[in-house]
Amino acid sequence: MRHEINIHRRGEDELPRAVPTSARYAAALIAAMLASSAALPVLSQGVELVVVDIHAVADGYRASKLIGNSVVNDQNEKIGTIEDIIIGRDRVLFAVLQVGGFLHLGGHRVAVPYQSLVLDESGSKIKLPGATQEALKKLPEFEYAS
Repeated sequence: MRHEINIHRRGEDELPRAVPTSARYAAALIAAMLASSAALPVLSQGVELVVVDIHAVADGYRASKLIGNSVVNDQNEKIGTIEDIIIGRDRVLFAVLQVGGFLHLGGHRVAVPYQSLVLDESGSKIKLPGATQEALKKLPEFEYAS
């Protein structure tokens, strides 16, 4: 048995032409369409490891050593203490400063961009240029989400 499918091309001045088909051709076409819509197996993605300069990393500042250090302004006045360092979801670093108070009582927590801090070579002297304790206390108080 022979079947014909008419294919019309719009916008052309051609006459429609017949394409001979068979039951096998139609079955193969349907099988190909079904196979192309089937879910593909999930392939595991490899993680590309990057070789880092371990000496540059070792020369960096450890968060555990920065936390608890005093922060001073340009006049070398203590304006706060680093309470925490937070990595934002966008991978930007922030320093949480405890301003005022004593032993975490009566103080005001603020978040400042880590890039605003100026650290000496050892990381023991941390400066926030242009800041005063009064100006920091006027910033919105930082509260942990969880």
